[in-house]
Amino acid sequence: MAGFLCAVDGGTTRGYIYCMKTVAIQDVQSRFDELARDVERGEVVTVTRDGKPVLDIVAHKDEAAVATRKGSFDWEAGQAYLRDQRIAEAVPYIADDFDDPLPADFLLKPLP
Repeated sequence: MAGFLCAVDGGTTRGYIYCMKTVAIQDVQSRFDELARDVERGEVVTVTRDGKPVLDIVAHKDEAAVATRKGSFDWEAGQAYLRDQRIAEAVPYIADDFDDPLPADFLLKPLP
């Protein structure tokens, strides 16, 4: 039996819901051709056993295409964009304790 595993991701101003197809492991063999077509269209299929994810079926990556994309970010275009938008620094400040764990009392406070 197929289903969809959905999650919500987002911040304070934007968010989105993404879903991936889930298929029980005992159904994969009989539906493999259909699942392969879904993967070819860019979908990720999660195979489950007893309702728990076991593996993902994903599209094969063309290694030559991946190799040509590595390090191909156009830094000059990025800098030009920042200048055009009058942005002095892309990341103006990151606090030294940015990635420190939050204190327990902060995590236990109810949201306003």
